[in-house]
Amino acid sequence: MRKIGMAQALNEALFHCMKEDERVCVLGEGVVTGTFGVTKGLVDTFGKERVINTPLSEASFTGMGVGAAATGMRPVVEIMMMDFITVAIDMVANQAAKMSYISGGQTCCPVVIRTAAGGGRGKGAGALHSQNLSAWFMHVPGIKVVAPSTPYDAKGLLISSIHDPNPVLFVEFRLMYADKGPVPEEPYEISLGEADIKREGNDVSVITYGRMVHVALEAAGKLASKGVDLEVIDLRTLAPLDEETIVESVRKTGRLVTIDESYERAGVGSEITAVVMRKQSSLKAPVLTIACPNTPVPVSPVLEKLYYPNGTTVAEKIERMMID
Repeated sequence: MRKIGMAQALNEALFHCMKEDERVCVLGEGVVTGTFGVTKGLVDTFGKERVINTPLSEASFTGMGVGAAATGMRPVVEIMMMDFITVAIDMVANQAAKMSYISGGQTCCPVVIRTAAGGGRGKGAGALHSQNLSAWFMHVPGIKVVAPSTPYDAKGLLISSIHDPNPVLFVEFRLMYADKGPVPEEPYEISLGEADIKREGNDVSVITYGRMVHVALEAAGKLASKGVDLEVIDLRTLAPLDEETIVESVRKTGRLVTIDESYERAGVGSEITAVVMRKQSSLKAPVLTIACPNTPVPVSPVLEKLYYPNGTTVAEKIERMMID
């Protein structure tokens, strides 16, 4: 099977959905040229009526997308950096997420909001261009949160997200746009709400998503030579969570580790831990939560490198967990 990058896989998903359904349109800052390559070439095929460059106002063009969805379109809104979804929070959390509920199910809001999260580039993105706020939106009823870790998953999950009648926040990690993996040329869907076991193991359940899946797999490789067998579960969808897969894994291993490329406090790991403790109270060791410090992302490349979990630090922490 051919191997392509995540940006190209997402691009193919958009091409497919726009070709099969004229209601699908793309809007946001720089979508005509394609800032990260995801929307590149769409305007040449579908024109500027369906590939719409907008002014630099996330609140206004997110509202435009929500309104278009309410009237029967299937817009894909691109917020270039997840940090700036904060200025569109009303449109996401109060309008899109609540539309079906407050209309008694008479109106749906099939809008997909794509956004790039995370840092680690070593180029001084700093506090305002590196945040991963996925956990914020896990808390909001009425919106699904998706975060792929591979090009294969990215293509299938984006097609499913565009087909979904609910609003979907689609989180992409910038460091992964160039990452290559096997992807079929034909379109396919991956069901939202289904986690994927990326590596089977018997000693420790490592639950994570996005770029941290690869960090977990790196740690698993390091620990395998020491006789520690990690099971790595890629959530793929943060809301809704695949609780059954999570709990079954922890029931098998008796140990839980969560890894999150975001702040530790009230993060994705906290919700996973709560799910497990409600359904599986007996563990062989305390839960290990691995995440970023509760501080803004540093602008210094040296400090930024220390800020994020990596394969070595994750392996060391899990090894200490096994000894203790």
